[in-house]
Amino acid sequence: MSRFDVAVLGAGILGASAAWRLAQAGARVALLEMEARPGYHTTGRSAALYETAYGPDPIRRLTLAAGEFLTAPPAGFAAAPVLAPRGTMFVATRARSADVDRALAEALPGTVREIERAEARVRCPALNPEWLDRALLNEDAQDIDVAALHQGYLRGFKAAGGTLVCDAEATGLARSGSVWRISTRAGAFEATTLVNAGGAWADAIAALAGVPGVGLVPKRRTAFVFETEFDARTWPFVCEIVEDFYFKPEAGLIFASPADETPSPPCDAQPEDIDVAECAAAIETATALRVGRIKRKWAGLRCFVADRCPVVGRDPAEKSFVWLAAPGGYGIMTSPALSELCASLALDRPAPPALARHGVDPSRLSPARLRAAA
Repeated sequence: MSRFDVAVLGAGILGASAAWRLAQAGARVALLEMEARPGYHTTGRSAALYETAYGPDPIRRLTLAAGEFLTAPPAGFAAAPVLAPRGTMFVATRARSADVDRALAEALPGTVREIERAEARVRCPALNPEWLDRALLNEDAQDIDVAALHQGYLRGFKAAGGTLVCDAEATGLARSGSVWRISTRAGAFEATTLVNAGGAWADAIAALAGVPGVGLVPKRRTAFVFETEFDARTWPFVCEIVEDFYFKPEAGLIFASPADETPSPPCDAQPEDIDVAECAAAIETATALRVGRIKRKWAGLRCFVADRCPVVGRDPAEKSFVWLAAPGGYGIMTSPALSELCASLALDRPAPPALARHGVDPSRLSPARLRAAA
């Protein structure tokens, strides 16, 4: 039976990044993935955007902290830059003017500014002038090369001596003395500490370990790409102010989503035709885009707890069980910061100074906050 200091369950972007951080710190780490390859579920199905004006306040601070890594990753981490310029434009009808004001009030300083309608239509000429009333711009938003980021974590993890095992779904988790015994389809493993990075299955993993869940709710998010006659290469990511829809250029096509949040059991999520059709109708109302031939459609699960903030840290009921869960739709862009925090907590080290500089408060992410609220 193989013995490790830490076993990380789940090799999506969060599990891979945490495993890399832990291995870099000198821990003996096993990264156990239930699928045949890492990143099969949500990691491979995202909008791939770095956006500092997105999500609740703790997410925005984590995103700013993560930006230091994403802008300048360690030498050799990736063959090309992980980020590429894009920008985000939040657009609204007159009926949503109060939502624009609220977004401006909640934004961190220096992240977004309001622009004139004429400028908004220069940046995205397809916008319908009769629909558009107000627009906000974040010029610092960038595309993320998700594959390069994920593979950088995995490559660095292996180079640091980490062990990746796929087709290794946990079927049993038992604590014996100071050791976790992990039964999987790929064999048995032992570890002093468990990191639960199981995505939509995180609460199920906790139950298997005899640890209380955190009230995780997986929610389906639909996406599709379609052909367009516009040359959209320089357009920003365009998002309706309360996320009725969003779209952006992608490899000569338009990537779009209705930004749906439909509760779902943990599963291999699939798109619903009605969600695609409603998004297409909304985009055709707000713009001159016509959603004709859809080249591909898919869905992924974004996971939330009650306050919509991630869950990171040792469980109050079992200190050797570390949560890294519920990132919502923000896991990829916050992965450098979340993984750094997770690794420091798992190794009983102080929280990284870089997080404190951006006002990240670990107590707002700790599983203890959810136990206290229960």
